[in-house]
Amino acid sequence: MARLADYFVLVAFGPHPRGSGEGQGQILQRFPEKDWEDNPFPQGVELFCQPSGWQLCPERNPPTFFVAVLTDINSERHYCACLTFWEPAEPTQEAVCTEDTAMREAEADEGGPVRLSPAAPNPSGQLFAPKTLVLVSRLDHAEVFRNSLGLIYTIHVEGLNVGLENVVGNLLTCIIPLAGGSQRTISLGAGDRQVIQTPLTDSLPISRCSVALLFRQLGIANVLSLFCAALTEHKVLFLSRSYQRLSDACRGLLALLFPLRYSFTYVPILPAQLLEVLSTPTPFIIGVNAAFQAETQELLDVIVADLDGGTVTVPECVHIPALPEPLQSQTHSVLSMVLDPELELADLAFPPPTASTSSLKMQDKELRAVFLRLFAQLLQGYRWCLHMVRIHPEPVIRFHKAAFLGQRGLVEDDFLMKVLEGMAFAGFVSERGVPYRPTDLFDELVAHEVARMRADENHPQRVLRHVRELAEQLYKNENPYPAVAMHKVQRPGEASHLRRAPRPFPRLDEGVVQWIVDQATAKMQGVPPAVKAERRTTVPSGPPMTAILERSSGLHGNSARRLEVVRNCISYVFEGKMLEAKKLLPAVLRALKGRAARRCLTQELHLHVQQNRAVLDHQQFDFVVRMMNCCLQDCTSLDEHGIAASLLPLVTAFCRKLSPGVTQFAYSCVQEHVVWSTPQFWEAMFYGDVQTHIRALYLEPVEDRDPAQVGEVPEQDERSALDVASEQRRLWPTLSREKQQELVQKEESTVFSQAIHYANRMSYLLLPLDTSKSRLLRERAGLGDPESASNSLLTSSMAGSVAESYDTESGFEDAETCDVAGAVVRFINRFVDKVCTESGVTSDHLKGLHVMVPDIVQMHIETLEAVHRESKRLPPIQKQPKLLRPRLLPGEECVLDGLRVYLLPDGREEGAGGSGGGPALLPAEGAVFLTTYRVIFTGMPTDPLVGEQVVVRSFPVAALIKEKRINVQTPVDQLLQDGLQLRSCTFQLLKMAFDEEVGSDSAELFRKQLHKLRYPPDVRGTFAFTVGSAHTPGRPPRATKDKGPSLRTLSRNLVKNAKKTIGRQYVTRKKYHPPSWEHRGQPPPEDQEDAISVSEELEPSTLTPSSALKPSGRVTMSSLVERACCRDYQRLGLGTLSSSLSRAKPEPFRVSPVNRMHAICRSYPGLLIVPQSVQDNALQRVSRCYRQNRFPVVCWRSGRSKAVLLRSGGLHGKGVVGLFKAQNAPSPGQSQADSSSLEQEKYLQAVVSSMPRYADASGRNTLSGFSSAHMGGHVPSPRARVTTLSNPMAASASRRTTSRGKWGSVRASGRSGLGGDVGSRLAGRDMLGPPQANGAPPDPGFLRPQRAALYIIGDKAQLKGVRPDPLQQWELVPIEVFESRQVKTSFKKLLKACVPGCPAAEPSPTSFLRSLEDSEWLTQIHKLLQVAVLVVELLDSGSSVLVSLEDGWDITTQVVSLVQLLSDPFYRTLEGFRLLVEKEWLSFGHRFSHRGAHTLAGQSSGFTPVFLQFLDCVHQVHLQFPMEFEFSPFYLKFLGYHHVSRRFRTFLLDSDYERIELGLLYEEKGERRGQQACRSVWEYVDRLSKRTPVFYNYMSCGPTATCPT
Repeated sequence: MARLADYFVLVAFGPHPRGSGEGQGQILQRFPEKDWEDNPFPQGVELFCQPSGWQLCPERNPPTFFVAVLTDINSERHYCACLTFWEPAEPTQEAVCTEDTAMREAEADEGGPVRLSPAAPNPSGQLFAPKTLVLVSRLDHAEVFRNSLGLIYTIHVEGLNVGLENVVGNLLTCIIPLAGGSQRTISLGAGDRQVIQTPLTDSLPISRCSVALLFRQLGIANVLSLFCAALTEHKVLFLSRSYQRLSDACRGLLALLFPLRYSFTYVPILPAQLLEVLSTPTPFIIGVNAAFQAETQELLDVIVADLDGGTVTVPECVHIPALPEPLQSQTHSVLSMVLDPELELADLAFPPPTASTSSLKMQDKELRAVFLRLFAQLLQGYRWCLHMVRIHPEPVIRFHKAAFLGQRGLVEDDFLMKVLEGMAFAGFVSERGVPYRPTDLFDELVAHEVARMRADENHPQRVLRHVRELAEQLYKNENPYPAVAMHKVQRPGEASHLRRAPRPFPRLDEGVVQWIVDQATAKMQGVPPAVKAERRTTVPSGPPMTAILERSSGLHGNSARRLEVVRNCISYVFEGKMLEAKKLLPAVLRALKGRAARRCLTQELHLHVQQNRAVLDHQQFDFVVRMMNCCLQDCTSLDEHGIAASLLPLVTAFCRKLSPGVTQFAYSCVQEHVVWSTPQFWEAMFYGDVQTHIRALYLEPVEDRDPAQVGEVPEQDERSALDVASEQRRLWPTLSREKQQELVQKEESTVFSQAIHYANRMSYLLLPLDTSKSRLLRERAGLGDPESASNSLLTSSMAGSVAESYDTESGFEDAETCDVAGAVVRFINRFVDKVCTESGVTSDHLKGLHVMVPDIVQMHIETLEAVHRESKRLPPIQKQPKLLRPRLLPGEECVLDGLRVYLLPDGREEGAGGSGGGPALLPAEGAVFLTTYRVIFTGMPTDPLVGEQVVVRSFPVAALIKEKRINVQTPVDQLLQDGLQLRSCTFQLLKMAFDEEVGSDSAELFRKQLHKLRYPPDVRGTFAFTVGSAHTPGRPPRATKDKGPSLRTLSRNLVKNAKKTIGRQYVTRKKYHPPSWEHRGQPPPEDQEDAISVSEELEPSTLTPSSALKPSGRVTMSSLVERACCRDYQRLGLGTLSSSLSRAKPEPFRVSPVNRMHAICRSYPGLLIVPQSVQDNALQRVSRCYRQNRFPVVCWRSGRSKAVLLRSGGLHGKGVVGLFKAQNAPSPGQSQADSSSLEQEKYLQAVVSSMPRYADASGRNTLSGFSSAHMGGHVPSPRARVTTLSNPMAASASRRTTSRGKWGSVRASGRSGLGGDVGSRLAGRDMLGPPQANGAPPDPGFLRPQRAALYIIGDKAQLKGVRPDPLQQWELVPIEVFESRQVKTSFKKLLKACVPGCPAAEPSPTSFLRSLEDSEWLTQIHKLLQVAVLVVELLDSGSSVLVSLEDGWDITTQVVSLVQLLSDPFYRTLEGFRLLVEKEWLSFGHRFSHRGAHTLAGQSSGFTPVFLQFLDCVHQVHLQFPMEFEFSPFYLKFLGYHHVSRRFRTFLLDSDYERIELGLLYEEKGERRGQQACRSVWEYVDRLSKRTPVFYNYMSCGPTATCPT
């Protein structure tokens, strides 16, 4: 029994104590005035009455009601029911508001801040002040509170002849039962009657309709997100204008969490004065009025649910793990059936008559039943993982989390892992783990209905039937008597709040109310206290656990044959048949990768242990230890599958005699496993053993337990530990005090003895065998010591890693306490402290343990000295080499430690070593490491002649393009092993065979992690972004508002910087001077990275804030790109930044900022070169005629001929192609259907008009007037206006007869004009005349010997059927080009030719050349160079060229870049080539992320090496003209390597627009940025060039002048 209401409070509007003019709540009266002893008056009630603040209103609002929840320091919840009504303000209250208004007006007159308040008074009207009636109760009866407060308000408003004091007194003295399904009729003495029904079980939450309303407001997906967020301890914030909705939403979310109880901050209605609570670092569920939504915008880690708008906003930095599949999809589908039952019938041809839908209350219970089923499926079998540590005086229960995850098959599930680690689940274990207690619906469901739920998974109607059955029980729990509805409560009349009240709410007589309370209290004193009758029973454990999703065991299925092989091998070992055992051992080691085989091994070994000891000879000992190590190899730190737990008693049982009195146990040879240094493993093992011994205390003495079976699940015919504990808890009240004390002491002694036992066990497995070294070598922690090698596979222990972790944790590193023994003692002491404190060991016993532990460790060390001394006398056996750890780059972190593998020959002669002389380097034995940046193999050749050499192979993870599983034979024992073949686009190949110790799970984990790193979900998960930051890969950081400026701000800065740059005079670039020999740095270490990826070591000076650049020289990525473009425009004399059409300016071109907001073309830069005569508003229309809106813009101008090079995307069908396809040329007077086509024609005309040679139309030079030095004796013939580049071989054949080609020199000064065979080269045919489109003979009228002012190079397939027009000044040149998919296919063939993957059967040079030719890679290179050279010739002759191929970002970029490189010597310098790449490839939007498949979205498209193909073209030119380039070929290889490595941010993303969105173009400046590693490849090149001239070409012929303008 409990009071219905503890306190009745009257709160009114009052002045603020600080005189600020704002109101606050004042408690006018409170009943009772003295606090109850069992329930003090909660503080802050007046804040929660008006959560939005106390304000006066100009009109009388209708009464409002809501229930706020206050939580006290003892986590007790107080429900505050608030009924607010408005009364005319008193003069003092109006004066407060008037003073406030006057003060604000005075501030406005003085220019001070003006604050507008919604409570500003109306000068001519009456103001109304709020007054609130509050009921404070520990019970949640919202409807009763609403009726009771409504009755008090009705008596006041309607003027009923009822004493308010009696009503309040009766309300405060009303006593009702808490639970049990009883009902109570109450009356407050005003002719009213209310029936209160108590729930059947108080452990089940009361939700009313709150869950159904929550789903209606937010939807299924949003509620599931909030459900997962609350379970994984995230911050959840509800927003709504309705306080009642906030309360219901919070109540509904808590109801969904049942059987877990939310234990963090829970405030359904948060007052405005307490909004700073939202900044708390702990999780919470809070509701806030939507009026304060602006104050919640800055919360970076809060999930905001807008109930009014139906949205849930999850910040970018918050990751909510989803439910494990298939539970996620099953729950979603069942929720859909409950919320929308007509969905299944919507597509039926003959739908049945609509059935009656469930009421809102019943639907609420159905939704809760879905989540109740979900928890039963999620936590099924949880009681089998409970450890009963103590039974008396109070149960102490622990949960074996690792075993639960392992048996459920959810080891890697992020959601369940976080739930089990949360406080809610800890409370669940302590509350529901008790074996003898009252049970409820969840206990019955998880114990008896699991099999039914599993059988109904694929039958939706049966699932729905089960949901409705559970909903009926939940509904009956809340409404035991649904037919009873005898409420009779008077309510005020309609619009009663608008009637002028005769008087304000009266002041109640405290004496009368207190007298009524005292009378009721006196009556209750004589009544015996009501004892809550609880029906306690033994909680059923239910069926054993099963995996949520039955997964196949993969390649290593544990068939009966494999298990039989394991049993036979062990039998041979113990029978002394060593030859037979040796034959079976490889198969056994392979079988032990399966879980069932490992369990079989432990069971078989248990059979050969007698009286806790099994003495073996040396060979038997070696076999047993090797199999144990193989078992433990795949054990994680938590030992989810219990293998290490089963082996723990065995490693202290198997031993061998080394000499008289010296025995070596198996534990000294299995120490190198991470599980032994994990405290959670030892705790779980300790609690399991304690449970076994506690259970044995209360069983019959004749029951002798085999200690080998410690920790295992008992047989079904035996009582489990929970059953024994339940029986003991039932008998506990009947025992005498002496018997109780005896049982408590026995249990405490059992725990104490087990603590001593485990202190010994831990010292066995943590102390290394070689204790002669008193100091711990931290660098080699966890690695084997070569001096301790013997025929027992001796390894060092994990004490090194233990010492390192605990010394670091303690905060100091004392040189004298860093020894192994000290580290082990500290580790054991911390373990003892934790388990003994939790298990209730007395302080005296605990102190004794602390004294005992150092003695145990010292005694064991003395024993190990003799064992180590004798073991060194044994003959050594072949031992696996140590794992060589690679050196990592700054910021590079290891993701997966080394997996032992064999690196096999991949078909390249360099890897074999034979053809180059000397023994072969491959195969090599070592380990493969996975870091955040690279895949690295380190090892040694298996050939003993070169065993001292180190083989290191690595490539960036981002360069991986193919991963293939293979089965290969290991080179040592010729076993068929699993392997991986990893091929990268950097021409690296790792062909690896996993060692027999590497389990299938480890290999699969390696593949998954590799795939996760190769294809992150977002570009921010790449190494270039995660290096040096706290963000983990795969989780994108939140881009805050203040980190980077907006796009509009960037556009303004871009134009401003461009004006400054173009306004300055261009300064001639200084020649690069390589550092002198005495100033050059040391060459990078050979083992840091391969030949392409040069190592980076930050100099000490770069790590200090003083090394930041001066403001004038500080350059961000954006400044580099934009200033580079602008500087190049200025160098070439390409116009000014102006949009005026003034004729006074002679420049034919101008720099247009029309695309500064990237509104016209997102893949173009912000500043573009366009004709002076074209206005910006016309460019929008012109862009529609081109693919991706990439309209023609100028990118380069010849300094000699003044011809310009333009680039654009391909033409749309309604563009200029349509003009050429017309029968006659369109005249200016003809009407055009498409205005964009007209604009395009005008635009091209403006380009032609901007050329100096077009001033005289009749003076155009003819092609026949040029030199025919390159004709090779051919007579010049007229050329067709429409030509194709369809047969490059014919064109090359025609050039073979020339005495000297155009390739004689690429220097601008060496050009001799356009050759007469340009037409034939463009056509790719002999000069016999062009074919017609229909195959007719050449038309003589079609031939023109004149040269056009502008050549438009387009795709032949697009310009098919175009008729020439003699009146136009431009000419279309359709050519055949290859597509990006052809580049991708060709590169794959090239890669296979260069890195075949396996040695050829008959190696010969011709096979490689044949494969190279079949790849067609060189054919594509030839075609690109051919087009580029002919464009150069046209530009030299004075004709301008527009390259308009594909979308304008692949082949177009290749061609225009090659043309500029061949024509302008500036681009053949280090600075010029950098500028060329930044301008044409980065600014003009080559899709680096898309072509490089940088993210998960681009995985399907694959790797397409367009930029690498361009670098290969440059490399071909470099080979022929090495003296013309300032940079070396290594510079090209370096860029080719790092444009795919994702080590730098330079080649990430697809355009400047995306870089601005991500904040890359204008990054942070100053000291913070100076401390980080290079983010730009250009910064790294500059830094490296200052130390060593690795990129400089010493064959360069002196300083190169820049192109004159």
